[in-house]
Amino acid sequence: MEHYIPPYTISDRMLTLVSAISEKVGKVAFRKEFGSQPHLRKNNRIRSIHSSLKIEANSLSLRQVRDVIDGRLVFGDQKEIQEVKNAFRAYECIEKIDPTSVDDLKAVHGIMTYRTVEESGRFRKGNEGVFSGDKCIFVCPPPARVSGLIHDLLLWVKQNEGKVHPLIMAAVFHYEFVFIHPFADGNGRMARLWHTVILYKWRSVFAYIPLESQIERFQEAYYDAIARCHVNGDSNVFIEFMLEMINQVLDEVVVQAQQSDAELSQYVKRLLDCMEFGVPYTAREIMETLGLKSRETFRKNYLNPAMELGLVSMTLPDKPNSKNQRYVKQ
Repeated sequence: MEHYIPPYTISDRMLTLVSAISEKVGKVAFRKEFGSQPHLRKNNRIRSIHSSLKIEANSLSLRQVRDVIDGRLVFGDQKEIQEVKNAFRAYECIEKIDPTSVDDLKAVHGIMTYRTVEESGRFRKGNEGVFSGDKCIFVCPPPARVSGLIHDLLLWVKQNEGKVHPLIMAAVFHYEFVFIHPFADGNGRMARLWHTVILYKWRSVFAYIPLESQIERFQEAYYDAIARCHVNGDSNVFIEFMLEMINQVLDEVVVQAQQSDAELSQYVKRLLDCMEFGVPYTAREIMETLGLKSRETFRKNYLNPAMELGLVSMTLPDKPNSKNQRYVKQ
């Protein structure tokens, strides 16, 4: 009996990206500081969760997501708050998940959609489509085919471990999973999580690499790649897209690893630890977080050294003294 083989073709661009990614992963893995500092791992995990939920229209801010995970009181939509709690629990399972197991897939979906989806942990019973906003990208296979299609996909993953490069395998799985759309809700979140799980089995640093944040930045292109693959009948475009996203986000992670090196002053490290990537902060907000009262001390020991190293930038570099000035971690 012939087993299902997802349609895709390896291109020169894919091979180039796989090579570049492998080199960057090696740089991150080589730096023990990245793996040994819990705050870096936690920050990236929170960013992953926030972005993956934001793609699915969860409106909570990054700061609110952090507060929910830290157990602080957050005023907001209760379903959205529950989604954050669920996603955090699901991502905490990464190291234990068998990416080839149907039982694990259903169990993790049950965690991801706890108290938010009626058919939590069960394959869908109704017809579904993939949407980008109000636009239907494609209609998914009928529910009667879901179980068989998922079984075939996971069997392909299992039989090709060690044969197909994990970077390619994860992208193929991601697209095929979205196309099958096995659950009534939560398919995007599960596809992105499973992508990470497959990569984690290859290199453990992927458990804390915020791939989802990069996808969220290019959300329109993400859905466009899915739609083009549906028209083309293979996952080639999506594979290249995801490899590009991983390659780009690793540049950011390499910088994170470099920031953890001993040559950075403890002041700069403290400053970087209290800032999220891409979030603009006022000087007052940062000082309050650091527990500082002296603006002179803040600028001399914290802010100016970080900006000189290119680790923090101004939102209004031409107006350094503007009352609207904000500072962004690079």
